[in-house]
Amino acid sequence: MAGRDPHDYIPDVRDGLTRAERIILHTLHELERERGGRSVPTAMLYGYVVERLDIGRDEFQDILTRLVGRRVP
Repeated sequence: MAGRDPHDYIPDVRDGLTRAERIILHTLHELERERGGRSVPTAMLYGYVVERLDIGRDEFQDILTRLVGRRVP
């Protein structure tokens, strides 16, 4: 995608996470806290993530699937 920083997709030496993965995890954590520990709908998470990161739905879903380890139909 145009306007993307290639550094967004290079794993960090400290923990192996890319900037995109870190943003998704951090946003998920914030939303879970705001919702009192309740689970966060994927669509809600995506809405907040795209405010911080230029990412398409498919790429977001691929990263999220990798992070949680399973794909939801």
